[in-house]
Amino acid sequence: QVQLVESGGGLVQAGGSLRLSCAASGRSFSMYSVGWFRQAPGKEREFVGYVSWSGGNTYYADSVKGRFTISRDNAKNTVTLQMNSLKPEDTAVYYCGAQYWGWTRFPDYWGQGTQVTVSS
Repeated sequence: QVQLVESGGGLVQAGGSLRLSCAASGRSFSMYSVGWFRQAPGKEREFVGYVSWSGGNTYYADSVKGRFTISRDNAKNTVTLQMNSLKPEDTAVYYCGAQYWGWTRFPDYWGQGTQVTVSS
């Protein structure tokens, strides 16, 4: 069992930056790949990117590539989403999800989400 809690959301102007954290509790978090997703009002949940269990592999959606960076610290059971050059269209509730070992974009566990609002 893994529990995930996101934090770091807020209101930022376009062009600004935010850093989201996904803190995990539970056993063997280092064996879970972690992805970030977002959901804007009236839209389906969208995959943002993920980091492998080891931290050695990352992948990003085209919409955020070059602006967002995902990293993890397994010693602290934390995954970070660094978001730079934010745009109004990045406004959404951001969720982290953990999947055991591999990654198929269908996490086994989800956090509760954190709101990110980018003003123009």
